[in-house]
Amino acid sequence: MDRVTQVTEWLDVVNEHDEVVGTVTREDAHARGLTVRVINVFLVNQSGQLWVPRRTAHKRLFPGCLDMSVGGHVERGETYEQAFRRETQEELNLNVDDLPWRQIARFGPRDGLSAFMHVYELRRDDPPTFNPDDFSSAEWLTPAELLRRIEQGDPAKGDLNRLVQLCYGVGRA
Repeated sequence: MDRVTQVTEWLDVVNEHDEVVGTVTREDAHARGLTVRVINVFLVNQSGQLWVPRRTAHKRLFPGCLDMSVGGHVERGETYEQAFRRETQEELNLNVDDLPWRQIARFGPRDGLSAFMHVYELRRDDPPTFNPDDFSSAEWLTPAELLRRIEQGDPAKGDLNRLVQLCYGVGRA
């Protein structure tokens, strides 16, 4: 999508029990600090490495930062799984029906994260043909290598460090 002609993205606002209590634009949700739903995905190879992309420099939030393999908002009226399927297709050009996948976790703000989220894991050894509007590069890293890079100052998307700790049991304080 052309960066100049952005389409308004509508999201469900949820309460502390992950129940829908309203609808808001993505921009308004961020500006007002409202709780919304997101999905995150880790693409994992047979060696246990995570496919870690770097966000493009033109991203409004977290430009140039390390990111989850896939991440996105659950749109108004959409289920977590529908968002997982849509975002994986949009960002990695992958159809999840063609790959082994599973949901590995459910988290929320009480877990120290920014939103309610479902986390999925996709299995694949080949790097995907990612969307160049989303990512500028990517590499395979073990969870420990990724956390070390973040600790050493490589910029990362907000929840990435905590999510890797929670999902892969490394670097817990």
